[in-house]
Amino acid sequence: MAHFPVNHPARPLYRVLSGLIGLYILVFGVYGVAATWGDGLFSRADTSALGLRTNLAFSLVSVIFGAFLIIGASRRGNLGHYMNLTAGVVFLVTGILMMSVLQTQVNILNFSMATVIVSLLFGLILLATGLYDKVGTDEHAEEERRRREHPVAKAHR
Repeated sequence: MAHFPVNHPARPLYRVLSGLIGLYILVFGVYGVAATWGDGLFSRADTSALGLRTNLAFSLVSVIFGAFLIIGASRRGNLGHYMNLTAGVVFLVTGILMMSVLQTQVNILNFSMATVIVSLLFGLILLATGLYDKVGTDEHAEEERRRREHPVAKAHR
């Protein structure tokens, strides 16, 4: 069974990290929409925003995901935990899929290798923030701590 730390002391730092990533993605998306407004939705032009190649479709998706991440970072409950886990997996899968079609006509989001690297990096950071920002009662956190410090658990390390 998966173990997610409850009430981790660095939880506010992880929420700030996911919020900053969300802010960057939102600004990237808004700037990308402004830069690609006259182009086609899935244009393969050499248009970039904040150093990453984009098209109108990718910019619009970035605006939605940026707002999604900012909302998740602003929630104090477990909603942000699940949103960060989901967004981390989405960014990792998207980065890998776009890397596999990078030099083909299927590259509908106009990714470059730099965009793939940023997507994978954001995915890893968001997955890590999702793993450590779970919120629970103090009793639940104490139970988790006792389970980790149990003599049988120490013997298996």
